[in-house]
Amino acid sequence: MLRAVSGSYVGKQIADQFRIVERIGAGGMGAVYRAEQPEMNRSVAIKILHPKYLSRQDLVSRFRREARAMSHLSHPNTARVFLYGQLEDGACYFVMEHLVGRNLAQEVRASGPMSIERAIPIMVQVCGALEEAHRAGIIHRDLKPENIFLTTQGGIEDFPKVLDFGLAKVTEKQMRPGSMMLTREGMVFGTPEFMSPEQAQGNPLDARSDLYSLGVILYELLTGKLPFDAKHSMEFIKHQVSTPPIPISERVPGLTFPRPIEAVMEKALAKDPNRRFASAAEMGEALEAALREATAMKNGEVSETGRHTPAGEPERPTSVLPAGLPRAAWIVLAVGAALFVGGIVALIVALKMS
Repeated sequence: MLRAVSGSYVGKQIADQFRIVERIGAGGMGAVYRAEQPEMNRSVAIKILHPKYLSRQDLVSRFRREARAMSHLSHPNTARVFLYGQLEDGACYFVMEHLVGRNLAQEVRASGPMSIERAIPIMVQVCGALEEAHRAGIIHRDLKPENIFLTTQGGIEDFPKVLDFGLAKVTEKQMRPGSMMLTREGMVFGTPEFMSPEQAQGNPLDARSDLYSLGVILYELLTGKLPFDAKHSMEFIKHQVSTPPIPISERVPGLTFPRPIEAVMEKALAKDPNRRFASAAEMGEALEAALREATAMKNGEVSETGRHTPAGEPERPTSVLPAGLPRAAWIVLAVGAALFVGGIVALIVALKMS
């Protein structure tokens, strides 16, 4: 029987194909290990639920649910799950891809706020991962910077991976017969700093709750701060429910953002889900459009009104015609006036010659 040594599985074999090399992380429910898979010549990460929780059927169900949820997702920006099961000592585990890099929280702490040119492409990719999950009936429910990991894949840097669907809400079409429904109405799960107003109140959730959380993450990426000032979890919950977020261009002295970026942020952080983006795909498209417009404004190609203007030149009016008549009518009047003036000139010339 496989037993953990001093609370660790280092050096142990799992599923006759993985050898655990080192522990790379730990949390309240268990630990994450790096393991080698010799036959595939690759490293993997193995997440193992602490054996002391085996008597907690709710936690075991939540852990298994995370593995099932992630194993159904194939988007390149979602961390892949290869295998899940139960060890001989009863501990639940799942095997996922091993990622090298750091999460968004670590990145902001190390490098400070990101530029919109860097942050928005990252968030657009995350929107793609969430769109697949939402279409599959999976709501993450615990999106935060720690659960978005930046790595390099295929030579592409700043490649985000969405992690930790441990609190994911799975709709009925994803539930197996006999599964426990852990997210009863009136119960609050998640991280207060990033949860949506409806989540903070324990109300039923849909995909738009994740989009609110994603808006808070983007806000922090761009400013290094959260949309509210609070010290305790309950304060954050109260703010999420009833306090308008501090406008992003007012959050940090001297740091402002183009109006297109502000507009996307305001919509993502709307208290009413009906005023947010309807889907992750829609939010991703809006972010891309806002970045294009902001870049054009920065380069002087587009004015604040959205009209194209050569760099360094003031915006010119698009028309000098008075309002009130169709353009065609003004053309007719202009031609008539020209003929009238021409006639007068011809008459003056004729009088001089006579």
